[in-house]
Amino acid sequence: MNKNIRLILTVVLAAGVVALAIYLYNCILKPVKFENEYNTRSEQVINKLKDIRALQEQFKNTNGRYCSSIDSLIDFAQEGKALLVKKTGTIPDNMTEAEALAKGILKRDTTVVNPLEKLYGEGKLITPKDKIKDLKYIPFSDGQEFTMGADVIDKGGVPVAVFEAKAPIETYTKGMDEQTVINRKAELEQRENGYAGYKVGSLDQTITDGNWE
Repeated sequence: MNKNIRLILTVVLAAGVVALAIYLYNCILKPVKFENEYNTRSEQVINKLKDIRALQEQFKNTNGRYCSSIDSLIDFAQEGKALLVKKTGTIPDNMTEAEALAKGILKRDTTVVNPLEKLYGEGKLITPKDKIKDLKYIPFSDGQEFTMGADVIDKGGVPVAVFEAKAPIETYTKGMDEQTVINRKAELEQRENGYAGYKVGSLDQTITDGNWE
């Protein structure tokens, strides 16, 4: 075999190896990398939505309604007031809580505290306390905010308070492979809830569930 043919074969073989490597990356490694990054980002978005829900529930306990503004909700968290009920005493096995309270065996003391103090004490918040002011920003979105609303809807003649907070898929996938994001969006839109992104609550239904649950 002359040198020219050997050189041509070497080049062809090297090109084949490169092509195979690219093929394997696109077929296996690239999707895995996307999925890992997507899951990491999703977790951070979901954690913030969980905290928004916890704050909304506390806001409703205090005000009898949900908050329609993310900025107002954060202000409430930092500067608002919440009732904290502390129980002292032990309920005997042969009594209900109501009976123990009536007999003075169990006592309740109610104090007014900051909402963050109460919720962190109950283990209901994930976001660090010094980061609460940034709760409104969707992770990886370059500063875009969660869309949030609140309303009162009629359910069988009964007015019911509702809220919703959401982040569309385009916000938290910035910088990721564009075509794969488009494909994922199409998949999500075909699911039962039909929302391409993450959201908690609903302005049409009396639920506070997240669509990831």
